[in-house]
Amino acid sequence: MSAQLSSRRAWLIDALLLVVAIVWGSSYLATKEITSGATVIALLLLRFLIAIPVLGIAVRRKLRRLTLRELGGGTVLGLILAAIFLLETYGVVHTSATNAGLIISLTIIFTPLAESCLNRTLPSRAFLIAAALSLLGVALLSQGAGFTAPSLGDLLMLLAALARTANVLVIHRLPAVRETDDGALTFMQLTTAVVVFALLSPFVGTPPWQLATTLTGGQWLNVLYLSLACTLFAFFIQLWAVRQTSPSRVSLLLGTEPLWAAVVGIALAGDQLGGLGYVGAVLILVGTFFGRRAAEHKGAPDHSNSHGKELIKEPV
Repeated sequence: MSAQLSSRRAWLIDALLLVVAIVWGSSYLATKEITSGATVIALLLLRFLIAIPVLGIAVRRKLRRLTLRELGGGTVLGLILAAIFLLETYGVVHTSATNAGLIISLTIIFTPLAESCLNRTLPSRAFLIAAALSLLGVALLSQGAGFTAPSLGDLLMLLAALARTANVLVIHRLPAVRETDDGALTFMQLTTAVVVFALLSPFVGTPPWQLATTLTGGQWLNVLYLSLACTLFAFFIQLWAVRQTSPSRVSLLLGTEPLWAAVVGIALAGDQLGGLGYVGAVLILVGTFFGRRAAEHKGAPDHSNSHGKELIKEPV
């Protein structure tokens, strides 16, 4: 391949990854616009039920090769994934789209910290400074209009960031899924989450069939956007891109997600952060960026699996 073609291919990969980051950043507002506390479970069911058949057709041959051990591992990860989506979606309902996107980015800081604890190693001083900046940023972000108790949504998004961290660590350390095909594993995760949502739906909020009949055309477009763009498109682009370039490059580009969440929330939803909030947003972005760089510089794991592939990050 010529240098010119190689350069064009690199630009294409970067551009598509940037689109994924923008799509995921916009997913917080898309979720917030169609979701209330009573419809969280129903909307998650509708979103996943649209995505799963398409994904199932794409990976049907891989699914036939799954062993019982791999099915068990996928089920465990699916239960964690269900918890992540529940925390994130309820969190988005009770806070702004901007806050949600920025707070969830703390996963980038929490994961290396948790891994250091498990490995009994000390993070570098640069990383600890970056983590402190990020945590200070979250405190200021949630107090943008003045110092009050953080909202329920802010706390739920913080728990969601911790749940994402647990998900990454389990995927990285669970022997049952190390050799599992990424597509088949994601199908197992989504299917398990659907079972969880289906079991909860009779007892929590609006039934999905009732919600489906009341959604407007515009709301259905949002559901389709979350299913097809934020789940299927983003998943396949991430999976393809990480096989074409380095996990660090993928991680860096996808790490712009909270920036796009803030841009979309402020531009389209009119989110008002206040002076302290804007300072907090900047601190989170600076802290997460330099935190990742510090972790990579020290030679910390990049959270790839045994084949050097990036662990799949699940968007809202």
